[in-house]
Amino acid sequence: MRQEQGFTLIELMITIVIIGILAAIAIPQYREYLERAACEDGKSLLTQAGANMERQRAQNNGAYDAATAMPANTGEFSMAAPENVTATAYLLTANGTGVLQGSLTLTAANARGGDLAGQCNW
Repeated sequence: MRQEQGFTLIELMITIVIIGILAAIAIPQYREYLERAACEDGKSLLTQAGANMERQRAQNNGAYDAATAMPANTGEFSMAAPENVTATAYLLTANGTGVLQGSLTLTAANARGGDLAGQCNW
């Protein structure tokens, strides 16, 4: 007599349930990871832009310049041209273009804001 080999329906169903539970836990965690990474990308972009503005100010006798070079856009955020640039102030904006939709802002007084400020701990 030949013995049948293979998996029973119960074994397959248990395996599918276990995979479903793992996916239900892993997918939201992965999504949160992507959002945190995107937030860090936006914060880094604005920090670099702010450093560029301050460097230009130091070289320009204490006055900010709207023509200051901005960092290159990333896959997650694009840098808008500096807004409201005067000799003593500026407003920088990074707009989310990837996982996150919204913006982060930075001013000369280091005031941080934007739609994503709360979500990104900015």
